[in-house]
Amino acid sequence: MQVARRRRRAGTAGRAAHRVRFATAASITLVLVATGTGAGVASTRPFGEDQVGQVTENGRVVAADQYLDPIGERLVVDNGKIMASAVSPDGGHLAALTTDGGIALTVVDLKNWRVQQLVGNSATANLRIPGNDVGQEGPSYSPDGKTLWLAQTDGYTKFTVHPDGSVAAPVAVKIPADGAKHALVAQAVFSADGSTVYSAVNGQNRVVALDAATGAIKRSWAVGNAPRDLVRVGGKLYVGNEGGRPARPGEPTLNSYNTQVPASGFTGATTSGTVSVIDLADAAAAPKSIDVGLHPTALYAKDGALFVTNTASDTVSVIDTRRDQVVQTIATQPWPEATVGYEPDGVTLTGDGHLLVTLGRANAVAVYRFTGAQEPVSYVGLLPTDYFPTAITATGQDVLVANTRGIDARRPTTAAGHGTHDTTSSLQKFRLPADPAIRGYTAKVFRQNGWTPGSVEVAHDNGHRKPVPVPRRLGDPSTIKHVFLLVKENRTYDQVLGDDPRGNGDASVTQFGENVTPNQHALAREFGLYDNTYDIGTNSAEGHNWLMQADNPEYTESSAGEYLRSYDTEDDALGHQTSGFLWTGALAAGKSVRDFGEFQQFLTKPAGASWQNLYCDAKNMAATGEPTAYPLVSSSPIPSLNDVSVPGFPKFDTAVPDVYRYQIWKDDFEKHGPANLNMFWLSSDHTGGPPNAAAQVADNDLAVGRIVDTISHSPYWKDSAVFVVEDDSQAGLDHVDGHRAPVQIISPYAQRGVVDSHYYSQITMIRTIEQILGVKPMNQKDSAATPMSAAFTQRPDYTPFTALPNRTSLTGGLPAQPPCGADTPAAPDPAAAPVPSSAVPSDKRPLAAQWQEWTTHQRLTGPDAVADYANPAQMNHFTWYQTHGWQLPYPGENQVYAPDQVPGAYLPSAESDG
Repeated sequence: MQVARRRRRAGTAGRAAHRVRFATAASITLVLVATGTGAGVASTRPFGEDQVGQVTENGRVVAADQYLDPIGERLVVDNGKIMASAVSPDGGHLAALTTDGGIALTVVDLKNWRVQQLVGNSATANLRIPGNDVGQEGPSYSPDGKTLWLAQTDGYTKFTVHPDGSVAAPVAVKIPADGAKHALVAQAVFSADGSTVYSAVNGQNRVVALDAATGAIKRSWAVGNAPRDLVRVGGKLYVGNEGGRPARPGEPTLNSYNTQVPASGFTGATTSGTVSVIDLADAAAAPKSIDVGLHPTALYAKDGALFVTNTASDTVSVIDTRRDQVVQTIATQPWPEATVGYEPDGVTLTGDGHLLVTLGRANAVAVYRFTGAQEPVSYVGLLPTDYFPTAITATGQDVLVANTRGIDARRPTTAAGHGTHDTTSSLQKFRLPADPAIRGYTAKVFRQNGWTPGSVEVAHDNGHRKPVPVPRRLGDPSTIKHVFLLVKENRTYDQVLGDDPRGNGDASVTQFGENVTPNQHALAREFGLYDNTYDIGTNSAEGHNWLMQADNPEYTESSAGEYLRSYDTEDDALGHQTSGFLWTGALAAGKSVRDFGEFQQFLTKPAGASWQNLYCDAKNMAATGEPTAYPLVSSSPIPSLNDVSVPGFPKFDTAVPDVYRYQIWKDDFEKHGPANLNMFWLSSDHTGGPPNAAAQVADNDLAVGRIVDTISHSPYWKDSAVFVVEDDSQAGLDHVDGHRAPVQIISPYAQRGVVDSHYYSQITMIRTIEQILGVKPMNQKDSAATPMSAAFTQRPDYTPFTALPNRTSLTGGLPAQPPCGADTPAAPDPAAAPVPSSAVPSDKRPLAAQWQEWTTHQRLTGPDAVADYANPAQMNHFTWYQTHGWQLPYPGENQVYAPDQVPGAYLPSAESDG
């Protein structure tokens, strides 16, 4: 078979211009910048065959369709992501809340530009504390710099600060839970004399005053929903309420951490953002409320002005603190093609009057000239940062920026590859350039984000053009009428396809090769092998958002240090962007939608619905055409998703075989046919259920093969396209990058037999689906993305795909075989890697039993099953041991470990309640 490689033309670069309009109090300041010339449709990405981790002339490549080349000096922090940070009163040190690396607090010596101290419960910590959970905001230094308060789930850990900047003597300051609501404290600020700590108690919708010496609660104020950042201005406290005001009777609401918050009755996104004002001198006065934009995150006060970053509105509110009124609103939407998705999340004002706003999802700092609260700001330009800037401060002549994801998941490792939890963060230090130079950097930020004019072109002639697979203009006809998006769980490219010699694979870390995934390998041979495609998120909370929202909203991004409030943002209004979801965009475009489990939150199961019984039930449904004997029901709290969902298709639960899910879908398909957009969650390849890892991945592979077989042998095949993607790739190693994942594009219009090594991502896949269906992009990320047009041909090949039988037993490793008997697989291919044995050597049985007991605590099965609840390091080791006969140590290690011995087991799980 001939292997074809294709190259893609780079987008054009060009001149820059901007337009500013200012109106009076409580108005909008529009700041628009355009760069480039000509139409950039379907040609906005200059990545070519660049790989994540490479440093090119455009900068370092990351998995989110961006290059990084920040201004100033960079200090990479290799012990996880920075959630928030604070500079000491003397300006000598920075303390950062850190997560995903066994460290809760990182202290940086700013003078010597080095990491000075690590605090957490890992072996690398200089100071050990019990938990690594950290909140969205903080930490907080006392006015004299002698104590530091670290925000955690049930209060604070208070440290003594030594003269050299290091911390010591941790003391717990507890704030009790209110029923099911933990404190989940956010920002803390001090009274002028340092005797009182005012705390935003995020999980309980209140602010409390604590005695700084004893930790006793002296006073409490009810404020808005999810109070987050907090500042003191004289005798007043200002607190940003990310969930806005309390709900009014009769208005639409959605849950957010056991509180019903005002939300859209369609998308479920929040509809309110407020700042509460507490008068410290008037004990009887209830806090005042000021309406601002959506998701107020960072607050900064100076010279009579309070700046509030409205992250989901992409604006900054300016409040006159003398009158407590919004006097202007600054739009932080620098690219005219999209008004959503820049995510302002940090703000400061320099001594010479420059207002600096971090744009988290744009990897940039927006710079404005500011002369007074009621005077119009003037836009200067953009400065490039590292990945997801989250905090900014001006100290002396320097500007400091803390970047949550640093240089992406590129932490040094001894393993034979990278993982998504090899997370980094970074600090950036620079002197603010002169205004003309800042304008010059603006064009660079545009190039690094792929912001070109004309990237979203809409048909205005009723689409009177010849149909093509991926139209250049939204609304033009496509030869594809039915899109199937199959979302799987957690695998890297090398784990599955590293054994395919045609692509850039590493067979040494392949765990589920051709004898486990014969259909995935056959599909890659017939329809194309994509060996340079990336999932963006670290885990499922992020991954499903990237697929359904073309973004991981800042709320989810900043919650990663303490997922107790929300992990599955399906059931949290704060995790939903205002512009909606993929399915709401399809509905708005007049397309039909059918959802099979994707983004579902709730599941009910009847008695007897064990994995074994559902496996037998699937065989019976296939043989007799009878309905299921165990009707399961999935549902969503999001009204628009519930309206298009098939409730009998179960959401995530590793105790449900994917072959059962296939039968539920097949019955619906035969009765109703497909919608224009069909979304699936096929989760067996997550592993951790009753069968062993190889059996569950084989189950997933067979279900995917059968779905494609059914579609391709139906009348709908002639105008269908199937996209197969992982939600994330966190559960294994990849020799290129942990975000590299297997994807497949299956259609009569797909290029056949190619190896495509161009850089693609989940965002480019979603943009491709949008172009096919005429769906307006959801934010600036998918607006800038290049559709995968080159993956399609205008000359269809209608040859159907015939699913291959599984070569790995689907019942391998079960503690009890199904009543219908064990699965008998087809003969393996002797030329491929052997099927992993389900037998446990006698000398490893006690160890395997420890691991099996460990799985019972990981919420992998049942109605309350949660994707990625298990500690990622432990889960990856467990899967590796199962697929290597319990004999081979995990790459980079020299022995097989029990669960509590795993290096990295100190990491907080992706969704841990403790």
